[in-house]
Formats: sequence, structure tokens, C-alpha cells
Amino acid sequence: MAKAAKGAGTGGGGKVRGGRGSLDRHWHLAATELEVGVTELEFSILRVSAAFERWQGDCLGCCHGHTFSGTDTALLHVVRMHERPKSISELSRLLKRDDLSNLQYSVRKLLKAGLIEKARQAGSKKDVVYQMSPLGLEVTDQYAQFRKELLMSLIEAAGGKIDFAASTRALNVMSAMYDQASCVAATHRISP
Repeated sequence: MAKAAKGAGTGGGGKVRGGRGSLDRHWHLAATELEVGVTELEFSILRVSAAFERWQGDCLGCCHGHTFSGTDTALLHVVRMHERPKSISELSRLLKRDDLSNLQYSVRKLLKAGLIEKARQAGSKKDVVYQMSPLGLEVTDQYAQFRKELLMSLIEAAGGKIDFAASTRALNVMSAMYDQASCVAATHRISP
């Protein structure tokens, strides 16, 4: 592992000694200033992801009596997206997920709760698509209202200082980089 320049990514203060200096942000994942930046971004993504999942489940809980995960909630909103039915493969692609069994489990939960329903794809006798039920439309409308009242009001109160378009672009670029790195890593996986 390359040795980091003294104070790289720490504001020049190096390691914390005796309660003085800046935080030492170097460890096995972050030896250089660039690695420190990426690692701190990754931790932020983990925290945002956990908070977002919690928010989605809790907000949907305000609208419906069942307990749902963030994945269930995301799936429900993607089914409704653009007001058209979607197949499980399309849902998987839109959510960038390859764990079909987990998505199918979420679909079953949403079907059982009466929030979505199965339909046949136009022109096909066997291809199943999922669409919103009348209850699902009502619940997602309530969700949108709670989102405005609870979340969007906080974001507006923060003064709109976040450039969401730039953040979205940066996260999309990072997503592509992680996908490419994952593909390469998968080709070099060690057998158990």
C-alpha cells in the first residue's frame, strides 16, 4: 500500500496525537487524498441509503397499515412511474437490481397488500406485467402528500443550497464506475 503524504486529506494536520491536530482519515481503504475522498463519499452513500430506506418504509407506513421495506416502497413507485404496467425484468432494470428473487418477494408483498395487480402484457398470453391497483394509486398519492409535508418542507427550509442536478449526475457516474469495477472483480472472483 502506498504511504500517504503527511496530512493528505486531513487538512494538513496528520494524525491526531494527544488531542491536537486534525482527524486522521487514513486507513486500509484510504491511504491517499483521493482514496480518502472516495471513502468518505462511500460512507455518506451508506448513511444516506440507510436513512432513505428507513424514510421510504416509514412514510409508506403512514399511508398503509402494513410494514414495508425501502425496496418494497421503491418498487411500488417504479410500478406507478409513467402510469404504465411493467414486467419484472423492466422493474429489475429500472432499479438496477440483479437479485430477482428479492424483487419477486417484494412484488408478492405488494400484491398481497392489494397495492399492485397482475396483468397480461398487450399481445401476449404469457408475459405478466404489474400495474397499480386503485388502492395502490390512493396510497401513492397519500405518500406524495406526506413527502411534500415532511421531507420537501425540510429541504425547502434548508434554503435550496444543494445542487440536486449536479449531485444526480455525480451519483450516476459513480454508479457506472462501481458497475464496471464490479464486472471486472466478478471475473477474478476466488472460488471457495
